[in-house]
Amino acid sequence: MKTLAEQLADFTVGLKFDDLPAPVVHEVKRRVIDSMGCALGAMNAQPCNIARRVASTFSVPPGRGATLLGTRHQAPPDWAAFANGCLVRYLDYNDTYLSKEPAHPSDNIPAAMAVAEVERANGRDLITAIALAYEVQCRLCDAASLRARGWDHVTYGAFSTALAAARLMTLDAERARHALGIAGVASAALRQSRVGELSHWKGCAFANAARHGVFAALLARAGMTGPAPIFEGEKGFEKLVSGPLRDVKLPAADSGLRPDDFMILKTSIKFWPAEYHSQSAIEAALKLRRQISGPAEIDSVLVQSHDAAVDIIGSEPEKWRPTSRETADHSLPYIVAAALADGEVTARQFAPERFTDPKLLAVAERVKVERNTELSARYPEAVGNIVTVRLANGRAFSERVDYPHGHSRNPLADGEVETKFHNLADPGLGPERADAVLHRLWRLDEAREWRALVETFAP
Repeated sequence: MKTLAEQLADFTVGLKFDDLPAPVVHEVKRRVIDSMGCALGAMNAQPCNIARRVASTFSVPPGRGATLLGTRHQAPPDWAAFANGCLVRYLDYNDTYLSKEPAHPSDNIPAAMAVAEVERANGRDLITAIALAYEVQCRLCDAASLRARGWDHVTYGAFSTALAAARLMTLDAERARHALGIAGVASAALRQSRVGELSHWKGCAFANAARHGVFAALLARAGMTGPAPIFEGEKGFEKLVSGPLRDVKLPAADSGLRPDDFMILKTSIKFWPAEYHSQSAIEAALKLRRQISGPAEIDSVLVQSHDAAVDIIGSEPEKWRPTSRETADHSLPYIVAAALADGEVTARQFAPERFTDPKLLAVAERVKVERNTELSARYPEAVGNIVTVRLANGRAFSERVDYPHGHSRNPLADGEVETKFHNLADPGLGPERADAVLHRLWRLDEAREWRALVETFAP
């Protein structure tokens, strides 16, 4: 029986663009648009500037590297994957997959783009590599929880980006397997990235895993071999990191693939720039906001949620008094308080002057988070929150949302994806140029080279 690495390598080599149903191709385009919007919206963020500055110290001859978004500088593809990956992830606005291990599979896209540019891959090859990365990461997330064992979800990203890179480099199955071994043997990332008071690294952790995945594929292509069996070995990934991964099931291309066979259609696009488990709470709180005159009349707020939300964004004391943007957008009490107080959740709610406002923090202190058995039982199929606001006069109002706007069961329309892109991209590109970029991304499958599209993002 083949090892998991052999199965993944065979799938990587075997998957072709023609295997992808039209809805899957369309969904990849939507995720590229969404991710590029997130990247352009984060262009001036401090950790993204740091990542770009460090990556720009590495250079390659013109035409042989990958462009650092926001510049004309070309760096090796692993460093471009890192710098551009930080941009996509920083705002906590890119897509999500919920399972035993929650993840942000569009984090794979910057790595695929970097390799596609260097390899002069066409749009169809890039789309195939992105769909492949979603398959690998999401199916690993289905098989075993990493956070339950103290590891961060980005750990799976070293495998998915290594295989996306291998697909774009047209590696054979043997070298793809070696890329997995090299990526996996040093991939484990500590969950401390998302515990307590959060730092810049929260938005950079996957980008680092992607850098490692691309580097592993580069080494494997050059002939370097990797440890095996990386998953099942005596000191392998399953025994030391993930636990059993026996439930990883890959679609078989020779059986005629249907849209439902692909994981990307089970992922969700964010409507608000905050951690995904808060999305339904935001929606509920904004509905309740219409029934109150202002935060001064709020006596108390009860948020009933599922275990994953409580564990990740609603249990630590730091979440009630955030001192960083990274903690604020991962704080269920703060986010609900901001929605109730401001009637919106946008980038403004995560500016330092807002998340340190004593009046807003006083509202957050009145927010209580409780576990709800029913909501926990329905997770991850539903990602519900029940928000109840009790006023000083004794009146109480409650709202429940199970599938927030943007969820795979309540998806954004294409026009809403475009609006989100414009809101993020227009300040930097201007509306006309942003619209031109958007038009080209919708036609990604017709692009002869991804490199030509990268030039549309240049300053």
